[in-house]
Amino acid sequence: MSDISKKKMEQIALMWNARGKGLITHMALEIEEVSTEGVRVRMPFNPDFCVDVDQTRLHGGILTALLDSVFGLANFVAIEGVSTMATLDLRVDYLRPARSRADVIVRAHCFRETRHIAFNSGSIWFDGHEDAEIARGTASFALTRGDTSLFDALTEREAS
Repeated sequence: MSDISKKKMEQIALMWNARGKGLITHMALEIEEVSTEGVRVRMPFNPDFCVDVDQTRLHGGILTALLDSVFGLANFVAIEGVSTMATLDLRVDYLRPARSRADVIVRAHCFRETRHIAFNSGSIWFDGHEDAEIARGTASFALTRGDTSLFDALTEREAS
């Protein structure tokens, strides 16, 4: 994977964390790897996201929200000058029941971009079971480029 500057990664992390609200914050996501070719993110096990009495099976909506969020991070990393984005299309194929108490790992990357659209793909598995994908997804995002005032304001505030 290609290296990105520490400063750019800090700016992206600030923006991503500042925009995270609600469910995404509750997911307690941890960024493990970042490059212009993709990202890897960990979601610690959380019994609140389970749909069974034994608290071992994750709700599919959690996996979908997780992919959507990590795709956004991959776009911020891979594409220069993005100020906002909106999900246009999101498809998730559930490959097996998400049954475990292990952390969930997501790898996502932006595989193509145009001036206004980004295209992503990614996969999800339980920690220690990379060969047994739980789900795989693809998405497209509408991009707004230019005004990065929130990005700049967060960077300035952090530097103060």
